[in-house]
Amino acid sequence: MSPSTTHTTPRRGRPGYDRATLIAECVDLFNRHGYDATSMGMLAAHLGISKSAIYHHVDSKEAILGHALDDALAALEAALDDVASSGGPAGSQVEAAIRGGLGVVVEKMPEVTLLLRLRGNSEVEREAMERRRSVTRRLGQMIEAAQAEGSVRTDVTPRNLARLALGMMNSIVDWYSPDGADPGHTSVEEMVAAVTGVVMGGLRG
Repeated sequence: MSPSTTHTTPRRGRPGYDRATLIAECVDLFNRHGYDATSMGMLAAHLGISKSAIYHHVDSKEAILGHALDDALAALEAALDDVASSGGPAGSQVEAAIRGGLGVVVEKMPEVTLLLRLRGNSEVEREAMERRRSVTRRLGQMIEAAQAEGSVRTDVTPRNLARLALGMMNSIVDWYSPDGADPGHTSVEEMVAAVTGVVMGGLRG
């Protein structure tokens, strides 16, 4: 099953948790302990409800994973779709893709963190990883077009430039706190502008 097909039909929520909140709490626990190491019993204890109450919202632990991965990937894919449909010079599209991708990483940080930690131990994970590779390919194609117009360096292949750019973008899950908890905190807008500048500086050479 793909991440987009693991959704369950929305059901009436139990007191204290709607489906979205329950999934968000489960994703937080997956990120803290690892998906494979987190059992349904651990999720129930963390939520303070029975396992049967969890099954009231979702069919399985894998369904929770699939929902979270699809949430992150769909947002990343939509950001690229928006850039592709906007037109304009290729270099400007690359910069817009960087900005849009960073916005998604911040907005969907728990889900993106989970995506980045996949090991490919199930079909849901493997298909999510393939969708992630597709995002890399699409950014690589944008970079290749920018190379052709002379706005991006040509001494590195488009795919490797895309990998390097995404690696820097994804790294913010390890050091940026949108809630301002870290010393020297900057706003989301300031962080996105700064990281975009650094990434584009590297791409231009």
